[in-house]
Amino acid sequence: MGREPSTNGQARDDERPVSANDGPPALDPDEAAIYVDGLAKTFGSGEDAVTAVEDVSLAVAPGEVVGLLGPNGAGKTTTIKSVLGLILPDAGTVRVHGIDVHANPRAAYEYVDAMLEGARNDYWRLTVRENLRYFAAIRGQDPDAVADRHEELLDHLDLAAKADTAVRDLSRGMKQKVSLASVLAGDISVAFLDEPTLGLDIESSLKLRTELRRLAEERGLTLVISSHDMDVIEDVCDRVIIMNEGRVVVDDTVEDLLAGFETRGYRITARGGSETALADLEDRFDLTDVQHTGDRLRFEVAADTATFYRLTDAMEAHDLDVASVETVQPDLAEVFVEMTNGTADPGGTSEEDGSTTREAPANRSPASERGDRR
Repeated sequence: MGREPSTNGQARDDERPVSANDGPPALDPDEAAIYVDGLAKTFGSGEDAVTAVEDVSLAVAPGEVVGLLGPNGAGKTTTIKSVLGLILPDAGTVRVHGIDVHANPRAAYEYVDAMLEGARNDYWRLTVRENLRYFAAIRGQDPDAVADRHEELLDHLDLAAKADTAVRDLSRGMKQKVSLASVLAGDISVAFLDEPTLGLDIESSLKLRTELRRLAEERGLTLVISSHDMDVIEDVCDRVIIMNEGRVVVDDTVEDLLAGFETRGYRITARGGSETALADLEDRFDLTDVQHTGDRLRFEVAADTATFYRLTDAMEAHDLDVASVETVQPDLAEVFVEMTNGTADPGGTSEEDGSTTREAPANRSPASERGDRR
């Protein structure tokens, strides 16, 4: 991308993503699918007080897919539960499609659902199809009227063959897909998904990513995804919000977030040379992922511009012909570590914050109804 390489993949000062806590979100609160402004919540009091979130502001446009990342205790769960109306914040505004979630929760629940605890979201005694019909019914929808949508989703998630099987008899990965289907099949416009690919094999994970993008593009479904799997976030999300210590520290598109970080080095392929030449290069330069087969040599090197030119001079002196040079960009996992001061785990939303929730209204959202339905 035309950047000078660095040896550590850090963001340049002039391009480092900035915190979104610099004022209200840019989107109009009545136009945003999700609008949060100045959210604050503290649990406990006195010496035992724990600030879960402080001055959190963010907005998500209709049809946008956003990754919500952060280490355990960053405030993700509190933020999500505040949007779902399951936690009453101490301060701030929370709206879903312009509706104040805490002033008018019943109206807001018409638009939103969530999968927060993976495969524990459904009734395990019911079949797959019965679960979809049940959750449609408790939302006030006629299950027959949305049957075509159910069948389409069952097909896209490879659940059709198990549609009449009790959920308790399914594998962990299949249970995960049933939980997702129960949320995604609803007549909703906003969905929160915690670890959506948990327990899925590689093929199922790839199919799910395709399906999530399809739902966002064809139905205009707004998705907020929390996941440990950075490949899912990079593949599916339009934008990434990173939280740390109760605040939003990054709010940027995936493309711009990665572009704001310098290259971490080079991947070089060369021909010719000898074991002696390779040993000399390894002694003088920080080579990694070295592959030497016959007359073909391939390696990565962390190098600034001056070091890169010294390396190519040394290769020429050893009669190594450079066949190709590629810049190596940091991936989202490396960016996450950099932006959270070295925290290696982006975390899901489970077992975080230690928060307690208020009792939801009588006709509360299916997201708040679900538990371990065995």
